[in-house]
Amino acid sequence: MTDPVAGFSRPAGWWLRIVFGIIGLAALVLGYIGFERLLAIRPETAHDPYDVLYYDLQLFVLSAEPFQNAGPYPWQLQVARFAAPLFTLLAVAETGRLLLAAEIRRLRARRARDHVLVCGDSQFAHMLADRLFADGERVVVVRSEPFGPLEYRRRRYLGVVGDPTSPEVLRGAGLPLAHTIYACTDDADRNHAIANTASRLVQDRRQPPRVYVQVHDPEMCLSLQARRLGAAGSSRLRLDYFHVDDVAARALHRYHPLPPATGRPARVLIAGTGAFRRALLVETARHWGACRADTPPGHLVTPLRVDLVAPDASIELALAASRYPFLTSVCQLAAYNLDLDRLVELDQLERDHYDRIYICAPEETSGLQFVLDTPALWQGAESSVFVPVYRQAALAAAFHGDSRHDLLDEVHGKLRLYPVLTRACDARLIAEDLTERLARLIHDRYLQAQQRAGVRTGDAPAMVDWSRLPESLRRANRAHVQDIAAKLLNLGCVVAPRHGSTGDASAAGLAIDDRIEELARLEHERWCRERRGEGWTYGEPRDDARRRHPALRPWDELTPEVQEQNREEIRALPDVLSDNGFELIRLAPAVPAQRRGPGNVR
Repeated sequence: MTDPVAGFSRPAGWWLRIVFGIIGLAALVLGYIGFERLLAIRPETAHDPYDVLYYDLQLFVLSAEPFQNAGPYPWQLQVARFAAPLFTLLAVAETGRLLLAAEIRRLRARRARDHVLVCGDSQFAHMLADRLFADGERVVVVRSEPFGPLEYRRRRYLGVVGDPTSPEVLRGAGLPLAHTIYACTDDADRNHAIANTASRLVQDRRQPPRVYVQVHDPEMCLSLQARRLGAAGSSRLRLDYFHVDDVAARALHRYHPLPPATGRPARVLIAGTGAFRRALLVETARHWGACRADTPPGHLVTPLRVDLVAPDASIELALAASRYPFLTSVCQLAAYNLDLDRLVELDQLERDHYDRIYICAPEETSGLQFVLDTPALWQGAESSVFVPVYRQAALAAAFHGDSRHDLLDEVHGKLRLYPVLTRACDARLIAEDLTERLARLIHDRYLQAQQRAGVRTGDAPAMVDWSRLPESLRRANRAHVQDIAAKLLNLGCVVAPRHGSTGDASAAGLAIDDRIEELARLEHERWCRERRGEGWTYGEPRDDARRRHPALRPWDELTPEVQEQNREEIRALPDVLSDNGFELIRLAPAVPAQRRGPGNVR
């Protein structure tokens, strides 16, 4: 799960304390034996066991009455007279360290560099910080509630107590030198305030950190992403909004990919009205679409059949398909307007045997109880029945621990509790923000267009999968996405979440039909500035080692093939946005390009 101490070796300081504890105990025992023998050979000295114990304890405060007389002393006493003060010095040092621990951690946090900053007292913030620490990141946590000594020792990351929206507190947590900031309190408005403060504190940095803001409403998250996309070109800050359902739904298919279809359509059942179902539906379709794209030529490509069972199933599918038009091209969608408790009446459950079943109940306890008490679901699933849970991650661990900690039967692997918050604490998936996803989609469409033109994979540095694309070319695609704001200004358009009343993706493309040529020219000029900024120059043939490119010349001097490639990139923009739930809406007449200064293009 997310516990960072699993498999974590104990720090050297812990063993040092054990060693000095042994020294203290040995000094106490040897001192007692030594004084017994010393006083026994001095018959003029009256003593009893309490006197011996008293003299023994005096060793730990650097003196003892019998030492006022000259030796010799027994060897046990000689050892104890040096070991006891050594133990005392360690005890004093450890006491001082504990008393000053909070101040020491505050100073260390303020001087931290290249670290991750997690702001919030929420359960998700705690889990995310634990996961980041377990992944080897240097973590500083800002929270309103004080850390306890045991919590500090268990988690072993730096902490700052205070208001995470305060510039002084964030500066004290080393925000100006952090490389990533997560704002994930339980209050979305406080998360926005953290992002605002971070933007002011890092405005002078050459490479500002990434800022990820948690939003608790999925519709609001999509709307804010649209507004951020329109403003990305005016701010150097890499900012994105995320919802845990979206991240966890993407993680689900990485941890549990759908089984490949064997000559028949793959079948998935999603039942219930829980909040997770929309994200699950969209990411399942995206996952299947990616699997189809990776299918070798000549192999049978089967569609994905998705059945939705809920009282509002028809309405939900219509809304999802209108927002994400690619759903209908990847999936065969069917709606069954039934309550969850009537799911067993579905003929397809007994007849077809779904490859996978998801139960997204609005109340997770009742949904889990329903799955545990309904053997027909286990029989109707070829692989597993998944139950998304938010508050029962510990119960999920009891079902799905390792071989030594598997406390509960998984029904032969049929039952899977999916801990949403735990899986959403994946920094790599959170980092795949909207800019990253759009850049990757643009690159995928570029590959497809080049392959249709006869260019083979591997013939050029850009003709490879995104995972193998050089970082310089990834940055070029990200810059293309971040320049969308400039293109929207030129068009008099804005980005907004898609709705069914606005038509399909092709209709959205009408907003740019009359500006394709101009926008293609602007995109080429932007690309030339970006390439020259990285040291590229014009040269034929292309030479990546010497950073020479034949397309680094004015638009009018480009070959018709290169000009058309730029036009295709612009034509694909509405479809790229549509696949992510957005559309272009024209609000005003386009701004003539000649009225815009050079600073407005970027």
